[in-house]
Amino acid sequence: MAEATNRVRLTAGRVAAFSCPPGKSQKFLWDTDVPTLLLRATPTGRKTYAFESRLHGKTLRLSIGTIEAWTLEQAREQARAYSVMIDKGLDPREVEQQQTQETKARQEAAKVQAVTAGVAWNAYIEERKRHWGEHHLGDHVRLARAGGQVSARGTRGRGKTSAGPLHPLLVLPLRDLTTSTIEAWAAQEGQARPTVARLAWRLLRAFLAWCSEHPDYAAVVPNINPAKTRKARESLGKAGAKQDALLREQLASWFDAVRALRNPTISAYLQVVLLTGARPGEIQAMEWEDINTQWRGMTIRDKVEGERVIPLTPYIHHLLASLPRRSRHVFASNRAEDAPITEPNHAHDRACQVAGIPHLTLNGLRRSFKSLTEWLEVPAGVVAQIQGHKPSATAEKHYTVRPLDLLRLHHERIEAWILEQAEVQFDAQALPGKLRAV
Repeated sequence: MAEATNRVRLTAGRVAAFSCPPGKSQKFLWDTDVPTLLLRATPTGRKTYAFESRLHGKTLRLSIGTIEAWTLEQAREQARAYSVMIDKGLDPREVEQQQTQETKARQEAAKVQAVTAGVAWNAYIEERKRHWGEHHLGDHVRLARAGGQVSARGTRGRGKTSAGPLHPLLVLPLRDLTTSTIEAWAAQEGQARPTVARLAWRLLRAFLAWCSEHPDYAAVVPNINPAKTRKARESLGKAGAKQDALLREQLASWFDAVRALRNPTISAYLQVVLLTGARPGEIQAMEWEDINTQWRGMTIRDKVEGERVIPLTPYIHHLLASLPRRSRHVFASNRAEDAPITEPNHAHDRACQVAGIPHLTLNGLRRSFKSLTEWLEVPAGVVAQIQGHKPSATAEKHYTVRPLDLLRLHHERIEAWILEQAEVQFDAQALPGKLRAV
């Protein structure tokens, strides 16, 4: 502790005049007003306030700060606060550490409380997208977009794209995605666009479930998923079973209209979707390397099993052989480089209008394939394997493995029958045209 000669009442003048004598490594001056406060000077001219006392029988010295950062009265107040802690048997270092941790925790909590749902949504997509297919990822992006982009198509005359149904929710703070907020959103979207709103609601439920398990967001969202309410579900309504499919009697009109389309790539695409029963997106994404002309097979990127190989039937082979190779994509866009065709449904709608066929979606073509095979009494397992449906029975799942040549036996019969009903003249024995490069 200090000698009496080193104790004075510290003043601003004395602090300014105090210095370390030559030859000394440091010099101390204690305050008489607050005996635990001292002033330390070094040969470099640096002067700092410090606190010194005894804790549990040992000397404890803590730095307070430089004279430039602390006024004398502030240093005295800090020294008094440390003395109170010592009097209570507390170590000021441990107290300050705990206070720092608590402050940091409050700051982090405040930061999380202020985060918008959109920020969490982007983090959710980034973490989960490796588990999703391209179409599922596209849904998350499309349904959350802000809209307002100038576009001449798909805007119903407004000239600008509409915001996705999830966008109004994602601009809110995450903490505000409450049950009442989501129910009000569901009531509004359920009136305006119920089909897409139901999909958005399902994505929202999964997102909030992820938030409830994420260490950064779990404290913000309720324990019970706020999107899982009966009121929200009822506001959005139930999705009706889709019934659109081609009748056998409509095949001739449909093929005539589709084959007459001015774009041969889209014409071929629509026919392949019908004749394979594949998902429209699977055919749209098909690449030339997926076509095996030697063993007459097509590899389909399957959202269920990853991929599946189906027969390259004669008519489909003929269609593909007539297409130019613009890029790696079989059904390549003639507008964008190295990209597949986009929005083939518009051309299909026009063809259906010409054929006099009521509204028929692209997925309705997939449904048509399954329905039309009923006329031939093809085994259900064969149709499911070609279309990429999960096996529905234990025997199918674990014991039935149909090789490509066996699938071809049934698939070629299906194709021939459909073409016959459509009155399409085609010689299955004719060699497909040579692929030509563009």
